[in-house]
Amino acid sequence: MQQAQTLYEKLWSSHVVREEADGTALIYIDRHLVHEVTSPQAFEGLKLAGRTPWRTGSIVATADHNTPTDHWDEGIKDPVSRQQVETLDANIRAVGALAYFPFKDER
Repeated sequence: MQQAQTLYEKLWSSHVVREEADGTALIYIDRHLVHEVTSPQAFEGLKLAGRTPWRTGSIVATADHNTPTDHWDEGIKDPVSRQQVETLDANIRAVGALAYFPFKDER
């Protein structure tokens, strides 16, 4: 009889592609939720490695951390926040996505 697994263990084992001898694992991610704060580093890493996202149809992207909650017509005042949102926009336009909800999107 198979030993009972937690929900986490079931999810993990169903997504492992390969386990390395050092304990690290290559896992399959079927949906990528992308936002403007940490995605620039990920896209830059892919670019430096000469790679692109494997399945752009798995990407759902939105600018949701650095966007103002009101006065959208004034734009994003903080220059670092604005650059992060603009970088997300450029990266998604370059590679594509299943869904993209940019700043000022009415949805």
